Amino acid sequence: MGGDFAPRVPVLGAVQAAKEFNTSVILVGNEKKVKEELSRLDYPKELIEVVHAEDAVPMDEQPSKAIKRRNSSLHVGLNLVKSKEADAFVSAGNTGAVMAVALFTVGRLKGVDRPAISAILPNLKGHTFLLDVGANVDCKPHHLLQFAVMGSAYAKYVLGDENPRVGLLNVGEEEGKGNELTKEAYKLLKRAREKGLNFVGNAEGRDIYSGDFEVIVCDGFVGNVCLKLSESLAKILAKILKEEIERHFISRIGAITLKPAIKSFKRRIDYAEWGGAPLLGIKAPVIISHGSSNAKAIKNAIRTAGQFVESDLNAHIEKEIEKYGKANGD
Repeated sequence: MGGDFAPRVPVLGAVQAAKEFNTSVILVGNEKKVKEELSRLDYPKELIEVVHAEDAVPMDEQPSKAIKRRNSSLHVGLNLVKSKEADAFVSAGNTGAVMAVALFTVGRLKGVDRPAISAILPNLKGHTFLLDVGANVDCKPHHLLQFAVMGSAYAKYVLGDENPRVGLLNVGEEEGKGNELTKEAYKLLKRAREKGLNFVGNAEGRDIYSGDFEVIVCDGFVGNVCLKLSESLAKILAKILKEEIERHFISRIGAITLKPAIKSFKRRIDYAEWGGAPLLGIKAPVIISHGSSNAKAIKNAIRTAGQFVESDLNAHIEKEIEKYGKANGD
């Protein structure tokens, strides 16, 4: 029931995921409305189940209030995960509410102080895993260390990066640059490097897309600004490219030849290809999709949730968190 186009788009995306990935999906929400959407689609009935929820958390609801709405689709869905009736949870709803209810119902992984929302962004060589992108606007140095550990585990066990290079987002690449948060976090990350974390130093804003880092960590305030700017820039670049092609006759002819390259370009910068942002540090796989997600994004968010489960990522994260601790010599 979450997102700008609910329940139509989440239902359509779930059906597409069930068909393409042979994945069982439980649709949690207003049973009447959900079944109305299903009735318009040809879907594998053996893979789609509907669980009724009387309430739904509004997109502008405060997280503290969302926790009290025990009959909401967020509560019902996350309780299905808690009781092991479902393996993972996907929502395009209120981000703050998803995180708050997930913490309240499922809880944090052992050793994790702050869960982090992450995003996968394209770079010149593949992808950059950026976190936190909005869960924690005020952080302490050891939170950034934990983000680095969780991000490195995700990049390694889900994205397939053998030894992901971790960077600390900062205003300069030299050690000693930045504010108090980044200076102290740098010290902790250096100590973690001695224990095996592949921390390679500070990353500047341009490095998000350079391909020199697989994982970049920052506080949620900075990360959210980076994410929203990236999403906006991707849309603008695609629009400018289309306008310039349509403006010139020769460009239109050239576009026919370049059609495969243009299509590939759009796919590389399309957030819907990744589908959702993993919420790391929760005891169960939780994927948060953009509120404006289309069916393709929902489908791919469900695919991401499946990869999260199959990799047994949380077990790896707990092991890594225990290994690195707070890297402060305790």
